[in-house]
Amino acid sequence: MNLQLPLLARPTHSFLQRLAYFGIGILGFVIAYSAGASIRMTAQEAAELTNEFEGQVADIGTLGLFYNNLKAALAMFVPGIGVIIGAYTAVSTGTVFAALSTSYPELEGVSPLAILATPFGILEILAYGLAMSRSWMLVYHLVAKTPWKRYVIPTSVEIGIALVLLFGAAVAESPVIPK
Repeated sequence: MNLQLPLLARPTHSFLQRLAYFGIGILGFVIAYSAGASIRMTAQEAAELTNEFEGQVADIGTLGLFYNNLKAALAMFVPGIGVIIGAYTAVSTGTVFAALSTSYPELEGVSPLAILATPFGILEILAYGLAMSRSWMLVYHLVAKTPWKRYVIPTSVEIGIALVLLFGAAVAESPVIPK
């Protein structure tokens, strides 16, 4: 008895391959974030960036945080360029942490990775890692000329997972942002 899965149900990558892409996506984001956090700036540059950041997040609320993070994550799903967008987002976020740690003495000595170990940080890293990894997988599918029906459902499911993760992150992060 030959049980063939329909075209839509066949996985395009094994579970281990998918897990490896996901891990690489997370690692890439963390490395880019760390690079941004290591940027040295003058007190004046840090103050300017801190003021700009605080102005952007003033009264942002849960839905504003969710929308902001969702825009970034959706861009990270774009084949190939999504990885670049993810790296840019990570470096920018790290740079903001560097500015905040320069502007606020109480953050001196705090590891930049500490923010990523918070509940919202973990959820965001998972969502961004998922998006960046799918970006590379989509490049693979496009180059291999895989029929789009084989990867549209897994990609849609992953977008849904990222959406849920980012909403959870926004709910967890909004009470932490000073009003």
